Amino acid sequence: TFEIPANGTIRYIVANGDVLHEQAVEKGDIWRSSSVRKAPIEDWVRLGISRQAATGSQAIFWLDETRAHDAELIKYVTPILEAEGVADKFQILAPREATRVTLETIRTGADSIAISGNVLRDYLTDLFPILELGTSAKMLSIVKLMQGGGMFETGAGGSAPKHVQQLVEENHLRWDSLGEFCALGESLGFLADVTGNSKAAVLGTAVDVATQGILDNNKSPARKVCQTDNRDSHYFFALYWAEALAAQTDDAEIAAHFAPIAKALSDSQEAILAELASVQGAPADIGGYYHPNRAKLAKVMRPSATLNSIIG
Repeated sequence: TFEIPANGTIRYIVANGDVLHEQAVEKGDIWRSSSVRKAPIEDWVRLGISRQAATGSQAIFWLDETRAHDAELIKYVTPILEAEGVADKFQILAPREATRVTLETIRTGADSIAISGNVLRDYLTDLFPILELGTSAKMLSIVKLMQGGGMFETGAGGSAPKHVQQLVEENHLRWDSLGEFCALGESLGFLADVTGNSKAAVLGTAVDVATQGILDNNKSPARKVCQTDNRDSHYFFALYWAEALAAQTDDAEIAAHFAPIAKALSDSQEAILAELASVQGAPADIGGYYHPNRAKLAKVMRPSATLNSIIG
């Protein structure tokens, strides 16, 4: 990223002197440029292949053959698909047509894998959750990294400045953490896949049950003071997660450990919700914005002594 120092022209010039591209600019302009390399492209294509193989879902490369950049990417995509013997399982469509096909597929209740560049991915992971749920806060984007790691990106739980303002003024936090809960589950599942840790797999599967419970029972934060907020949703997540772990039969040790926790959380629900509700409606002091005071923040975010005594 460059801040242009003077009026002039930005040019891409290769070693033999050819000018690949140029753009007139003015002093103070912000100019951003990126490069695309072979190894990440090949890894991206193979990630698409692995996701399709794992799910069996429709898979579409969102590439426009009439766009110069996309046309170059297609030169990598097609040979890899053919070499892997899976060309018949993928479509290569321009974004307009890909959008139409994807929407038609989703309306039937089926899944569709969108294999796109990162900028378009960022747009799609806002668009489709908003169409389905009215918000992108409940979105999870899973990115496998080239050296074997994983990145689990969630949608923003709301507009942070407005949420902090409401928290400080009314002690009500409407930030939606469902995407973060989903990311926790996927992280545990990823850990299980990479290391063979069966307990991590059990924990991750139970997270899915817990997040579904929050959706089914409408326990996500509401907008107004004295309604359900982020702290309530964390309590319900802990309750549903513990109940799922206590009920599962894949790991008896985990079930035995979480059974009393689940019972305590369930039996104490009335007291916990009353303690969480009692602090709402009055100003809250967290001792800062970007760097709040840890002790003050803990007091605001963990106001239920009963809940704290159960989960530690």
